[in-house]
Amino acid sequence: MEVGFDSEKYLKVQSEKIAERIKMFDNKLYLEFGGKIFDDLHAARVLPGFKADNKINLLKEFKDDLEVIFCINASAIQKSKIRADYGISYELDLIRLIEKLQELEISINSVVVTMYHDGDNISHLEKMLEERNIKMYIHRPTSGYPDNVDLIVSDEGYGRNPYIETTKKLVVVTAPGPNSGKLGTCLSQLYHEHKRGVRAGYAKFETFPVWNLRLLDPVNIAYEAATADLKDFNMIDPFHLEAYGESAVNYNRDISAFPILKNILFKITGQEVYKSPTDMGVNMIKQCITNEDIIHKAATDEIIRRYYSVLCDYKQGICGEETVDAVKVLMDKLNLSLTDRDVANFANERAEREKANVLAIKLPNGNIVSGKESKLLSCSSSAILNAVKNIAGIPDPEYLLSPSVLDGIYKMKQKTSYKTSYFLNLSEVLIALSICSMTNPIIEKVINDLDKLRGCEAHASYIIDKSELNVIKNLGMNLTCEPKM
Repeated sequence: MEVGFDSEKYLKVQSEKIAERIKMFDNKLYLEFGGKIFDDLHAARVLPGFKADNKINLLKEFKDDLEVIFCINASAIQKSKIRADYGISYELDLIRLIEKLQELEISINSVVVTMYHDGDNISHLEKMLEERNIKMYIHRPTSGYPDNVDLIVSDEGYGRNPYIETTKKLVVVTAPGPNSGKLGTCLSQLYHEHKRGVRAGYAKFETFPVWNLRLLDPVNIAYEAATADLKDFNMIDPFHLEAYGESAVNYNRDISAFPILKNILFKITGQEVYKSPTDMGVNMIKQCITNEDIIHKAATDEIIRRYYSVLCDYKQGICGEETVDAVKVLMDKLNLSLTDRDVANFANERAEREKANVLAIKLPNGNIVSGKESKLLSCSSSAILNAVKNIAGIPDPEYLLSPSVLDGIYKMKQKTSYKTSYFLNLSEVLIALSICSMTNPIIEKVINDLDKLRGCEAHASYIIDKSELNVIKNLGMNLTCEPKM
């Protein structure tokens, strides 16, 4: 893979920037930490060279001076809201994040349940946290928010929230998802700290949008495409332009909320700490881009993938037409088309020619291989077998799995399954390969070569079944699908 981003430099300059911000506030900073702490795959796709674990490595740089407060919205608990990317509830994702950070010996201070109303049932979360010796705090909706600043910054506003005692100079406030109350928790803590004579500060860490890239830079457009369902959009920060005479990119919610936030911060601290929402951030992404051409190509690829994704979501009733339209507008801004995706063109042309479901994979050497659905194999199974054979240099006529093995599994599925089609799905084929590898060194080599599929582009001529989709994601391929059932 061609690299256009320097992760080593990023860890250095980003940690220096955060350390610099801590010193601005008597060595006590509440850092609102957005996005995924682990597995930031969007950033890794858009910025080739960006490591998916960069954020956790950044936190490890401050391990001795750091503690984490997690926020979760009470409504997400009530609705058992599910993370689409992991297929688990926000509650369980919260516990997952806590345990992973504890394994890395990063201090967890507490969990704040925000926007709590009487009658909200949070007993299950409370029990899970008690079992892990994690403190839980409850924040109710803040009286007077957002208009009555005098009430917000008073004992009847933020003062009603319990004070969370912290001991480290960097307090990271994060969450398993958006709209969790991170900002409100930071401001509540600032109120209590200043009442106690501690000149604590606030800052915001977000990877995207990148404030000092162009508004229409593909990296920033890719962020908009990724958050189209949230109705976020990038815009020039007017406060930054007025204060400094330079353009900076921020997103609509931060810009619209800034006048209120500025007044609240002034009421708490007695100082004008920031002149623009961009000032609040500590983003150092641009300084670590080493090749703009590589980055722009990766970002435009991501935008096209996002468009395919929302088309499929719309087809399945997961998102509305307005989300599709929003991403289409972004495609048009950069003059992009679905036909710009060569692996999709290959899959669709073969599917039309063969009158069968097809999955195509673009290999690291640039070759595109494909597989079509047959009586014995799903198109995903066939394509993966063809891809690893190509990588391993195994001639196409040779079988990795003998027809007798496949036929035996097929007949067993006929006897034990209620389905009308019994072909082997991708999980079953990979299990069969792992069993055969015990006696066949060639297959063992093929299994080892599965890692070489990571980062490969793939496209299916129809919406892949969720069970196979998860396997393809776990193999690390960037899959898109035609919006056809």
